[in-house]
Formats: sequence, C-alpha cells, structure tokens
Amino acid sequence: MKKGALFFLCLSVWMLSMTIGCKDKKPEAVPVDTASVADTVAREDFITDTVPEDAMDSLISSTPMPKAADELFDDFLFNFTANKKLQYERVKFPLKVMEGDSESTIEKKDWVIEKFFMKQEFYTLILDEESQLALSKDTTVDHVIIEKIYLKEKSVEQHVFERENGLWMLTGINRNTMYQNPNKSFLNFYEKFASDSLFQIESMNDPVSTILPDPEDDFTMIEGDFHPEQWPEFCPMELPADFIYNVIYGQKYSQTNQKLFVIRGISNGLEVEMTFKNKNGNWKLTKIIY
Repeated sequence: MKKGALFFLCLSVWMLSMTIGCKDKKPEAVPVDTASVADTVAREDFITDTVPEDAMDSLISSTPMPKAADELFDDFLFNFTANKKLQYERVKFPLKVMEGDSESTIEKKDWVIEKFFMKQEFYTLILDEESQLALSKDTTVDHVIIEKIYLKEKSVEQHVFERENGLWMLTGINRNTMYQNPNKSFLNFYEKFASDSLFQIESMNDPVSTILPDPEDDFTMIEGDFHPEQWPEFCPMELPADFIYNVIYGQKYSQTNQKLFVIRGISNGLEVEMTFKNKNGNWKLTKIIY
C-alpha cells in the first residue's frame, strides 16, 4: 500500500476514535498529569455536586493551598481560581490598573472573583516556537501574564502575576488595544480565520503537514500531509472566534513570520498545536500536531 493511502486510512480510523471534532463534539474527561492540579479539580467537582454553594465556598476556602503549588504557576492558578479566600490574599490591593496612559486602582471591597478559563474545556497559547512549550513546566518562571483577548472589540486585558518571596501574587492589570500587542498581525488574521470557513481553506499551505497518534499504538505517531480542501476532515474543533486567552510564561515575542497557536485542554487530555507562517504578507497554516 502506498504511504499516502496508508496515512489516510489510519487517519480515518483515528478520526472515528476522536472525542473532539468540528461538529460540537465534547472532550472526554481524563486525569491530568500534575497531581496537585488533579486533586484540586477533583475536590472542587465533588464538592460542587454534593454541597450547597455557600457551604462549598466555605469548605474550599478552609483548605490550605499546598506549599508546592507555588512552585508551578499552573498549580497555583487552579488554587487561586477555586479558593476565594486565597484569591483575596494573593491580589495585591489596591490593585493597579493601567488603561493606556490612565492609572486607577481596584480596592479589595470592589474585587470580583476571577475564574479565568477554568470553567471552560480548554485555553489557548500563542508562541513563537515549539521550545517555548516547556515554559509552562519551568519552576524558575516568576513572571506570568494571562491575556484576555477580545477579538471583536480589538482589545486585550492583561493580568500580571509575579512571584514575590516565593508566593505568586496578582500585581496589576493592563488594558490596551489589540494594535499595541506584539501579536497584532497574527491576531487580526486569526479573528477572520476562526470565523470564516472559506477563509480557513484559503489560508492553508499546500500541502499542510500533520502528525497524529496511531490508533493502533499509543506510543507511535503518524506523519503525513493533507491538501486545503481536506481541512474539514482535520479541523480539531470549532475554533474560538470572539474571545481567546493567551498565557505568557515569560516567552518573548520576536518572530514576526511564525506563530504557534496551541489549544490545550483542561482535565481532558486535549492538545492541538497549529503552526502558521507569514508568507508574502499572508498567514498560512503549515503544520498541525494532535
């Protein structure tokens, strides 16, 4: 059997086994790698199902965060969003808010509990290169920014976290237009790409290379190519179009002609990595890894 035919046969089998698809399929919940994160999520889910909301908040707030959770930002964030008491302790009040050249503050009494992306099934990352994927597991990172990107409104809100004396703290909020963001070119492209199926096909490289799991061997990946008109078969899910998150684990944005757009699941094992390259002023999807 020819290599291309074998690849597409394997793709067909793999697509049938996927729990995520382009037509409103939902991810199957599976345990995450980090024990402290999994414990936090499991505890919150159990309490939510069995205890009234007020009692739930009280119970979670009375549970101390493990000291080890301050080593890895992702572990801290799960605790920060689940525990109201901890969140109030880890916001540096009065919290400074910068909006353009205007500065204001948020007092503790006016703070609204922030859940970020914990109530949805995934979040997104924008990177310059694959090596930056490892930053989320780097315990030496001490400065992280969570960006809320409002694609339709062309605005970005940044929540700035810093580790001070070994403790993660929310130290400020910055609000700016999307045009002031270092990823502005890609974000403008992505807004249309995510919402226009015809434009998606127009924005495919020909061919697009792909790597996906072998449905018959959990330890093997299959490499191959597909053509633009086959994109509906490879689309990992309905792409978020109006609003996305981006977590900056200290990565620097210097590449202007390449972006990695990563869709990372929360407690469901999903991870899709899409590589886009700017060719003669036009962004093209060149590679996708499942």
